[in-house]
Amino acid sequence: METAVEFRNAVREDLDRIVEMLADDVLGKERERFEQPLPNFYIQAFEAIEADPNNELIVACLNGEIVGVQQITFTPYIVRQGSWRATIEGVRTAASVRGKGIGRQMISWAIERAKERGCRMVQLTSDKQREDALRFYGQLGFKATHEGLKLQLE
Repeated sequence: METAVEFRNAVREDLDRIVEMLADDVLGKERERFEQPLPNFYIQAFEAIEADPNNELIVACLNGEIVGVQQITFTPYIVRQGSWRATIEGVRTAASVRGKGIGRQMISWAIERAKERGCRMVQLTSDKQREDALRFYGQLGFKATHEGLKLQLE
């Protein structure tokens, strides 16, 4: 039986925990900076997300503790007859709950949220080095139908 998780919009007080989870894996350790005080760029990013009605930073809570995070961005497209799509990014679960169905509930919740917003597609990206994550998303019905390209700007 899956553990019941509650979902809500993140608030500023959640930011330390969010960054801690983002930094708590092999790739995150190199990409993120979890330190006190939290670097100001995280606060600025949070404020921009919070102010944008097409962005939602969602935390998953278990018994009042934040155990997961994901960002959902809703984007209108001119293609596909002007439909909207949702992009799920920054998905992390706390190490203490990995393998317990929390991630599955998070993605299912995000898909339902996308439907509520009238989206016709949900998309996400995952680093190719995250083989477990890629397998996980495949089990949830996501298909690698496109090749994603990125250009890092410094």
